[in-house]
Formats: sequence, C-alpha cells, structure tokens
Amino acid sequence: MKREWRLAHSRTLETGAQALIMGILNITPDSFSDGGSHQTLDAAISSARIMLDAGAVIIDVGGESTRPDAALVTAQQEQDRVLPVIEALARETGCLISIDTYRAQTAKLAVEAGAHIVNDVWGLQKEPDIANLAAKTGAGLVIMHTGRDRDVAADVIEDQHVFLQRSLEIAAAAGVDPQQIMLDPGFGFAKDTQQNVELMARFGELQNFGLPWLVGTSRKRFTGAVTGREIAAERDAATAATSAMLRLNGADIFRVHNVALNRDALAMADAVLNPGALQKKA
Repeated sequence: MKREWRLAHSRTLETGAQALIMGILNITPDSFSDGGSHQTLDAAISSARIMLDAGAVIIDVGGESTRPDAALVTAQQEQDRVLPVIEALARETGCLISIDTYRAQTAKLAVEAGAHIVNDVWGLQKEPDIANLAAKTGAGLVIMHTGRDRDVAADVIEDQHVFLQRSLEIAAAAGVDPQQIMLDPGFGFAKDTQQNVELMARFGELQNFGLPWLVGTSRKRFTGAVTGREIAAERDAATAATSAMLRLNGADIFRVHNVALNRDALAMADAVLNPGALQKKA
C-alpha cells in the first residue's frame, strides 16, 4: 500500500510502491559487524556515499552498539560520534538521515543537525520524550519492538501487539501524526533463532496494524545460526534472502549493511509483487 511518510525538515518519502533501503552507518568501535570501520569523519562519509550510490535512500547513523554484550556509552560520547557525521551528510549529500538512538536529547540534537528520522530501538518505552520531540519537529519515527528487560508473551505475534500497542499509545498521547510512524518488529532483540524465524514466517499477520514496516535482519546472529556462517560479514546472502521474503509479506524499508546485494534481491521481490511494471520497462 502506497503511503507518504512524513519526515523532519519538510521532507517526505513514499513507501509501499517499491522496496526502499536504509544503509547502516555505525560510528562505533564495537558494533557486531562494522565496528571500528567508520572512526574518522572521512571514512564515515565515504561509506555513506558508497551506500547511496548503490541504492540506499536513507543513511542510519548510530553511535552506540545495540548488541547484547556491548559496552554502554554516555550520551556525550554518543553525540560526539554521531553529530559531526550527521552535519556533514546533511551539508554534503542532502540524503535522508536517520539517527539510531533511544536518548531524547541525542535525538533532539541530531534533528537540529539535519536528521529527518529518529530510529528508537526501545520503541518510546525507555525515554518517552522522543515522542514529544517527534510531534514538535515532525520527524519520522521508527518504533521498534524489543523483548529486552521485560516479560514477554509466549506467542511472538501477540508480544508484538502487546509492546507496540503501548508504544503507539505513547506516540498518540504526545500528538505524533500516524503518518510520521514506521514500525519495526525488532529482529534479533531478545529473540532466539526459532522466534526470529517464526516472526519471519508469520510477518504477514502484523499487517493489521495498518502502518508501514521497517525490518533489520542484516547479518543478525539468527541468519548465521540457520546458514552456519559464524562471521557476520559472511551473512549477506542470507540477509538478502530474508529481505526478499519479508518484502513479499509486506515490509517496506530494509535496514542493511550490503546495499547492492539487497537491492538486487528486493528488485526481484518487487517484480513478483508487480509483474506489470516489467512490461512497462520492456
């Protein structure tokens, strides 16, 4: 279903017509896949340009690793890492920029620096003031499900509803326009391999939320468990397979490390969803 996603700084993005890619840019020393790769501003901007040239429409900038055993960083450390990159991306590329954070103050400073989207991995339930920020600035808001630090329902789809309904209540109370909201089922966040695979298999059941979906399976541990690939960087083919399957079941935006490979997989999925478009290209 086509939908206009409202973003900060008077930007919008049409979702639904074709799969869209969000490129991952971690400004961290310890992210599970690309930690330490973007420690200088030049390296970060160069990687972002490569992803944009390969077909990404959004660059997601993060300053704190979200892997289970990652070291905590302070808000100041996070901001020192991400804000110069966001400012440079906004100044030099004009691309859509997402800030990957659960801290309201980091989100505020990131939007002021040029970010259009706040990607909250705690779904507004760690620092609910992110919802107020989104309402005030018009920023796009990715609300992600997580099973961390909470009791979860036995059924994976039921737990999605329990958690995300609460998050949507927080957003509504703050005055966030539904057109600003994108949901994320949180693959890999306190979910074991069986739960992740079941969530993929039943992903179509989540379409009754009536909102668009972003998914992030890229190089996640469960893709390695299924394929036997222990090294994260060797899981791109498995990631592309998950992207294509999730696209066929209703996902809209795909947060990935390897943009080119996923672009091709998603092009095939889009061709299946809309074979008439191939005739127009012929």
